[in-house]
Amino acid sequence: MKKKSALLVIFVTVFIDLIGFGMIIPLSPYLAREFDASDFQVGLLMSIYSLMQFFFAPMWGRISDYKGRKPIILLSLVGAGLAHIMFAFASSYWGLFLARTLAGFFGANIATAMAYVADVTDEGNRSKQMGLIGAAFGLGFIFGPFFGAELARFGEYMGDMPPFGSSFAAIGAGSICLLNAVFAFFVLEESLIGQVAKKKTLMVHERVKLLFKYIKKPVVGVLLQTTFVVTFSMALMEATLFLFVQDLFDWELRKAGYGFAYVGIIMVSTQGYLIRKWMPKFGEKKLLIAGAILLGLGLMGIALSDTVAVLAVAVTSLGVGTGLLNPSIVGSISLLSDKTEQGMSIGVNQSFSALGRIIGPAVGGWFYQVYGLRSPFWLATATSVIALLMLLLIFKNLPDKGKAQEE
Repeated sequence: MKKKSALLVIFVTVFIDLIGFGMIIPLSPYLAREFDASDFQVGLLMSIYSLMQFFFAPMWGRISDYKGRKPIILLSLVGAGLAHIMFAFASSYWGLFLARTLAGFFGANIATAMAYVADVTDEGNRSKQMGLIGAAFGLGFIFGPFFGAELARFGEYMGDMPPFGSSFAAIGAGSICLLNAVFAFFVLEESLIGQVAKKKTLMVHERVKLLFKYIKKPVVGVLLQTTFVVTFSMALMEATLFLFVQDLFDWELRKAGYGFAYVGIIMVSTQGYLIRKWMPKFGEKKLLIAGAILLGLGLMGIALSDTVAVLAVAVTSLGVGTGLLNPSIVGSISLLSDKTEQGMSIGVNQSFSALGRIIGPAVGGWFYQVYGLRSPFWLATATSVIALLMLLLIFKNLPDKGKAQEE
């Protein structure tokens, strides 16, 4: 399979999947509140998805290393589709909770897609091409919230009990994932043909030991810790931003979905275009530092927001910062890892990301409920500064192979 064709197909696969995922994210806080969930419970609803990913992402990544990428991507798409449909039919908060638990278990597609990109790209272009996954993520977050908001509105005309009303958006999300599985089955080609390693599957109880093993690696260990801190900061924000705009600006689901779509536009612009132009000029090192600074400024801006205009500037900075950070971190970890461990190392990185998303939403929801609507964003600002300091400590040892490479 030609490299460009492979990248295009994996981009489309991730994009379609993220449309479904993008429908669920803004829907969750609103739907949970309809079932009388507290702000802390709203955070827990987001945490459980990541708790499952934390334990199972390395397992799926490792299985993809020796069974191939395509089977794992197909399995995750079908599992996510069924979980979204279960979410739509939930008639209580705990029904939503169970559906998100199942979705987290099958949440292997992004890590495996990143490993797929690593399989078909050379070292000099890897960090740039990782930006394609981020761009697909961003595009999914443009169209997902938009379609979700419109489907929720349509569902309200059909009835007010699940799976109608706002819950109807999850039917659309599940259908998209299942259709995407059919598309991937016929179009996506395996990237590890002739290279599949014959290694024993690592069991779930070995996941924590694996994380400790990787965290001890020079430079890679600090990058993994940075992934955790950055994701923790973002998760604090994501878990409470929809509550924030609902309580401060009285935004209903449709308007909040459009706002989330705007963040997706910024992510796409950064990861699909800017990073591909800036990486050859500045390299991974400088983009990591710039991303951390912009992330911190964006989070602080949200905490200071008292108008929609200020909020718009803040989330723009946040979107650009995240767009620079994520592919640069993943690309750097990939460059520092052995070729036979691409799926494993990226899966471990996803687990550290999931760990941040386990703790972040619960802490964010609790802070929001106890200390007020701006407190989670101040805490996220402080933790983003920690991430910046961590990157500065290893700055000299970071890879910079994306610099001065041509398209």
